[in-house]
Amino acid sequence: MNPKIFVGAAVAVFAVIVGVIAFSGSSIISDVSDTGTFFPSSEQVQRDVLPLEIELEDLSIVEVTDTEATLEIVFKVSNPNSKSVILQLVKYDIYESGVKLKTGQIGERAEGMVTGSNYFIILNEQPTILHDKITIKNSGNTPELWSALMNNAPQWQVKGEAFFNLSSMLSGGENQITFEFP
Repeated sequence: MNPKIFVGAAVAVFAVIVGVIAFSGSSIISDVSDTGTFFPSSEQVQRDVLPLEIELEDLSIVEVTDTEATLEIVFKVSNPNSKSVILQLVKYDIYESGVKLKTGQIGERAEGMVTGSNYFIILNEQPTILHDKITIKNSGNTPELWSALMNNAPQWQVKGEAFFNLSSMLSGGENQITFEFP
């Protein structure tokens, strides 16, 4: 017998299997919703994804000298969803007595050609703790601020936003939340 017949039959069987899976209407990949669709619409994704919960665990002074101060900020991120979520970026501003001191970020948002990844997978079972160290230079223009830092008595306020999406890039829908801590 001709071997081309066997190869042709194998290709036809493979094509039928792929066609049955593709057009079966059942969900093969389901990230958050159980809507029964292979690629849920962005409206379904937005409706089904609960926002991450971000708490300010700590904002402390690590070291203060005459020329600079080192601070450490700690966020606790919890996921109320039943599936994991990718936290791309937490952007924050630190204020002392209403004056903006520093802007910082943990993670990064993918733009253009992605060569690496600096994001966090937030599981639903346990919170994730994010740390960042900040250095503030003493310009000499804010003696009240430096006095508050030296005496360990600053009046902190932290404002920010976080960008997250589902655990699969196929599921679409970038989400954003804002937060503020006095």
